[in-house]
Amino acid sequence: EWPQKRELFSLKERSRRVSFQDTSKELSTATKALAGRAAAVRRADSLVSRWNPPRCGVPDLPAQTDGQSGRNRQKRFVLSGGRWDKTDLTYKIVRFPWQISKAKVRHVITEALQVWSKVTPLTFTEVQEGRADIIIDFTRYWHGDNLPFDGPGGILAHAFFPKTHREGDVHFDYDEAWTIGNNLGTDLLQVAAHEFGHVLGLQHSALSKSLMSPFYTFRYPPSLSEDDTQGIQYLYGPRTPPRFEKYHQEIETNEISTAETGTVPPKSKRVKHDMDACHLNFDAVSMIRGELFFFRSQYVWRLRGRKLQEGYPALASRHWQGIPDKVDAAFEDSTGNIWFFQGSTYWIYYGERQVSGPKPLSDLGLPVSDIQAALMWGSEKSKKIYLFKGDNYWRFNPSTRQVDSIYPRSMVDWRGVPQDIDAAFEDEYGYAHFLKGRQYWKFDPVQVRALEQYPRPIGQDFFSCTTNSNAYR
Repeated sequence: EWPQKRELFSLKERSRRVSFQDTSKELSTATKALAGRAAAVRRADSLVSRWNPPRCGVPDLPAQTDGQSGRNRQKRFVLSGGRWDKTDLTYKIVRFPWQISKAKVRHVITEALQVWSKVTPLTFTEVQEGRADIIIDFTRYWHGDNLPFDGPGGILAHAFFPKTHREGDVHFDYDEAWTIGNNLGTDLLQVAAHEFGHVLGLQHSALSKSLMSPFYTFRYPPSLSEDDTQGIQYLYGPRTPPRFEKYHQEIETNEISTAETGTVPPKSKRVKHDMDACHLNFDAVSMIRGELFFFRSQYVWRLRGRKLQEGYPALASRHWQGIPDKVDAAFEDSTGNIWFFQGSTYWIYYGERQVSGPKPLSDLGLPVSDIQAALMWGSEKSKKIYLFKGDNYWRFNPSTRQVDSIYPRSMVDWRGVPQDIDAAFEDEYGYAHFLKGRQYWKFDPVQVRALEQYPRPIGQDFFSCTTNSNAYR
């Protein structure tokens, strides 16, 4: 049950109490008075928007002065004075906003935490029962911490620093018009990323373009300024992604060099080959058994929870013996069968066991070869398979193993997505992702179009590459 609303009078409400003396002697005089009153209210609203813009509710530190000159000293990143003594943190969401589904809120919270984990050794794991380090709640007005919310606008959220009596608590104003990825309301992803900066130990920054600036300005997707990055790495250090030897094995083997084992084939068995995901265009991507697999040439990268697993990249034949050297497209159907396409041929595996193939694509009713991408997408009760090539796509029924029609539909149905995509997959939250070159587009199943501020770099969002190492192509 929500806490009861108290008598909170905002500056905006007070500003509307403008008194005028209307006279009934002449209609024109009354009309002028009403027009003047409306103009006064508009001026008051304009002043309010400047005086009281949407912002974080964490109190600002007083400006520090230079001891010699007495002038205000602009400091860069500001620390709260506390930090977590561990890097593996748990979080729990207590209540949710009414405008956004629970699945999407969970996805947004994950993305907001990844803003910080991409540049630090920090990890975040959601728990739904028991204790958690970070407690996330959507609440209203007075809610027990002496920092009341004020309804729509004004204070959006607040959080508590490490080593304080309420460390880890993050509160969002339930009455805000929360949205995702647009400026029709208040973007939850940006506000959450800001509040998690407080939870980790950062105070407000005086730099307007910093994520830790106290005032809300719509920027999607949120990203860290150099100032934010320096501040969080001062507390927890930089992230050190796994490094891989660059080689190509001329013989099929499961021995893949890693930083931990240092296992490298002898010189006679290898030639130079760049295996850095930051500089690759991928041939296919698929969500298989809840994990994300990126395919390039003979190799596969395996991500669990957006984290590259130890021992990868590895030969794809490590899991699927008999798989072609290059995969054009792949998907896992609702029965757990994994389909691979290459040229004019397809294969089916169940787990790591081959159950069918190689067979010709013509058996599926497809009038073309060299499928570029495959996507299973839709609601749980009506998952559909889509096969893409050039500016066309077909809908495929894996139970009948036939396309709905030999005549394709146009890619214009997928609003905001380019033609000639390289790969596609659906994430656990129902968003479709389309890859082309080193960029990807995220497709909203509700709005049925690509989200604003896309495309985004694949290497940066999935493999923690720096911006410079993931140039667009």
